[in-house]
Amino acid sequence: MKIYTRKGDDGTTGLLYGGRVPKDDLRTEVYGTLDEAVSALGVARAAGLSERGRELVVRLQREMFVAGAQLATAPENQAKLKDGISRVTDAMVTQAEADIDDLLKIHPLPQEFLLPGETAPSAALDVARAVLRRGERQAVRLERAGLLGDQVVLRFLNRASDLLFALARYEEAELGLRAQPSRQR
Repeated sequence: MKIYTRKGDDGTTGLLYGGRVPKDDLRTEVYGTLDEAVSALGVARAAGLSERGRELVVRLQREMFVAGAQLATAPENQAKLKDGISRVTDAMVTQAEADIDDLLKIHPLPQEFLLPGETAPSAALDVARAVLRRGERQAVRLERAGLLGDQVVLRFLNRASDLLFALARYEEAELGLRAQPSRQR
């Protein structure tokens, strides 16, 4: 199987279930940003997360592919999507919320802005979170353009980025560390 098709040489890309759009289309910007977040999460895993952190990150990476599939589908083909496989579900949002609550029970968040970079894994999680926040902003633009289809993906992206923030702080705390505050004291 060849990795190249030459179909995109004209500056367009194919959508899931058919249709082509320019490579700089709002839709491709969003799912391309999620691809960046998945890669940043891979850096976090490679940097040495805790077992719990690795499990959460692998699940989030897989869920980003679900969100990406939904975002890569034209509105007229959204009915073809399958829950949890190519469409984000309320259960995915609920699971992210439960994970955040569990992490914060163990290590509550400091009540101040923090500087990323206390450890390599937590810094990579913070990069993934920032990339995901960009994807969330892009998804909002997609929704305003009437191309999103369903609001669950917006809630999921919001919770997933919150989860990454909580997980980064958890990873630091598990090592007895704490991110530096954003203001010098």
